[in-house]
Amino acid sequence: MSTAAVAAPAPGALEGVRVLDLTSVVMGPYATQWLGDLGADVVKIEPPEGDVMRLSGPMKSARMGHFFLTTNRNKRSVVIDLKQAAGRELLLDLVKTADVLVYNIRPRAMQRLGLDYEVLSATNPRLVVVGGIGFGQRGPYADRPAYDDLIQGMSALPALGAAAGGGEPRYAPMVLADRIGGLQMALAVTAALVHRGRTGRGQRIDVPMFEGIASIVLGEHLAGGLFEPPQGAAGYARSLSPGRRPYRTRDGYLCTLIYNDRQWRSFLEAIGQARRMDEDARFSSQGARLANIDAVYAFLGEVIATRTTAEWLEVFEAADLPAAPMYSLDDLIADPHLREVGLLRAGQHPSEGPMTEIANPTEWSDSPPGIRRPAPRLGEHTREVLREQGLDEARIAALVAAGIVRCA
Repeated sequence: MSTAAVAAPAPGALEGVRVLDLTSVVMGPYATQWLGDLGADVVKIEPPEGDVMRLSGPMKSARMGHFFLTTNRNKRSVVIDLKQAAGRELLLDLVKTADVLVYNIRPRAMQRLGLDYEVLSATNPRLVVVGGIGFGQRGPYADRPAYDDLIQGMSALPALGAAAGGGEPRYAPMVLADRIGGLQMALAVTAALVHRGRTGRGQRIDVPMFEGIASIVLGEHLAGGLFEPPQGAAGYARSLSPGRRPYRTRDGYLCTLIYNDRQWRSFLEAIGQARRMDEDARFSSQGARLANIDAVYAFLGEVIATRTTAEWLEVFEAADLPAAPMYSLDDLIADPHLREVGLLRAGQHPSEGPMTEIANPTEWSDSPPGIRRPAPRLGEHTREVLREQGLDEARIAALVAAGIVRCA
C-alpha cells in the first residue's frame, strides 16, 4: 500500500458549488461523495440518529461504520431534525445559499416534510434538486420502497446469473444497483449545473433506480426483442453462455477474452492448431463463434486446463492476447498496480486513526478530484455551517437545547 506523502488537493472542478445532501444508505451518499471528490462543498444533513450506514460494522467508534467511512468523505455533517417546523425552516434558510439539493427518500416523504420541489424552487429558483428514487413517478410503482436487492431482482440480474449456469439465482455480491444509480445521480447533477450556467435556471431531476438498472440490462439483453417483429429471443448469447467464466488452469484460474478473428488466429497458432479456423466452421468468423458460443467456450476451457496460470500468462503476453489471473479480495488489495497509482494508500482519520484511503479512480490534467475531508462524525460541522449561515452562538445554543440541531 502506498505510504508516500499526498499533497493537498488542488481546487476541484466543482469548487464553489454547495450541495445540501439529504441522502442516506448508499445510492445518494455515493453520488454526493463523487461531487465532494470533484470539489463541491457537500453539507450532509442528517437526522438526530444519523445515516443508518453509520451502524454498519466493523467499526472502531460508535456510528462510524466502515461502509459510512467509504461513502461519505469530503462532506460536512450537520444534524437537523426536519420533522420539527423549526428544523424545516432552518433547512430552507440553507437552501437560499445552496446550488444543489440531493435526496433519496420517496417524493411523498419530501412532500410530508414540506420540502417538495415547488417549495424548494420558490425559495431558490436557481436550485438544482435531484432525487434518487426507486421508481419513476409516472408509473404504477411510484410509491413503492426500493432497495438494492429488490432492484437487482426486478432488473433480472439474479435470473440472468442462473440462466448463465450459476445455479440458484442470487444477487451480485455487492450493492451494485445503488452504486450505479449513484453515478447516474452525480452525472445528472453536473449536467444540470451546466444547464443552469447557460440559462440561470435550476430544475428538478428524478433518477429512478429501477429504470436506471433496467436500461443497462436491456441495452445488452433486449437482443432479438429490439426489433419489430422480434429477430430472436431476448438475451445476449455470449453473456449468457455457461462457459463465460474464469477458466480453470492446472493450479488456479485464468480470465481471458479471445474475441476477434485476429485474436483467435493468434491463440490457435500459439497452441499448435493454426488451421482450426479454416477447417472448423464454428470458429470461422465472429458471427459463427457467437452462434456456437457454448461449444467455443467449452473448447477453450479444455485447452486452458492443460497448463498453469503462469504458463498461460506467458503465452498470452507473447501473442499479444488479453488475459489476467483471477483475483481474490486479498489479491485485489495487494495488487502492485493499485499501489503504484495510489488508489489504495495509508491514511489517518482524526477519530478513527490509521486506515486505508480509497482514492477517486479518475485522473485529470487540471482541477483533479481529491480527498479534502475525512468522513465526518455525526453533527461534527453543525456549529460551523450554522455560523456561516449567520446564526450567532446564542441562537445555535437555543436550537441545540430545543433538540432542533445536534453537535458532535
